[in-house]
Amino acid sequence: MVVRQHRHRGAALAVVAVAGVVAAAAGCSGGVGAMADARSGGDPGAVRKAADVLLAEGSSKARTSMEMAAGGTRVTIRGEGGYDFGKRMGQLRVVLPKDPAGASEHRPITELLSPAALYMKNRGAGVPADKWVRIDSTSLEDGNLVTGGATDPLTAAELLRGARNVMFVGEQDLAGVRVWHYRGVTTIGRAAKAAPPYARGALAAAARGFAEDTVPFDAYLDEAGRLRKVRHQFSYVNQGRTVAVASTTLLYAFGAPVVITLPPRDDIFAGRLKT
Repeated sequence: MVVRQHRHRGAALAVVAVAGVVAAAAGCSGGVGAMADARSGGDPGAVRKAADVLLAEGSSKARTSMEMAAGGTRVTIRGEGGYDFGKRMGQLRVVLPKDPAGASEHRPITELLSPAALYMKNRGAGVPADKWVRIDSTSLEDGNLVTGGATDPLTAAELLRGARNVMFVGEQDLAGVRVWHYRGVTTIGRAAKAAPPYARGALAAAARGFAEDTVPFDAYLDEAGRLRKVRHQFSYVNQGRTVAVASTTLLYAFGAPVVITLPPRDDIFAGRLKT
């Protein structure tokens, strides 16, 4: 897995490139359906409060999926792990897609998520197997919304603070849990202004870096107002092409213990990364 620099809007956007495949392929709520009611799960205003509910919840397990498409080529990167919302930290095991022959070319990457930085182990690109790579989230022009191949679960919820034109789609079953499905758009810049200090820097960077500041989303909340699933559709321009990125986050097993320890300074790679 390598992080390549792509130029757009006069700046460089760091995005995930899997063995060169991706690089080559490279408010107010609106109308609410008649089924909406005053319950926390059925209130469109609960969408903008999703991050606050997660912070109060404490922790959960998480699954992520990131689909990238351009020029008829599509790749999917998947992750699984847990998130401590109180500490604003998470850990994911990210699995890269197989090659066209069906073989796995890359080992799973361990990612540690924190408000200030993204840590990656088994990153490749000349990094020793026992070393971590540390990337300042605020230095990335996507705010680490797509760089790591997974959107930070809490950041995904923070993005919903900028939600507008929220429409209630209906109730449905999601893995045995009744959820309320909402659809709308969020504005990254607006979310950055409404976010707490820990999330503001990364979201502000993303607001400056993405070609499109408006992000369509589908959010699924349970009866307690907890975000169970959210799907964001990002897009940016790379060498004249629009690259579509659909990021999905699933949250479950709320309250499950999550233990995360950031690597000591001596274990962080200090050399130059290969592209």
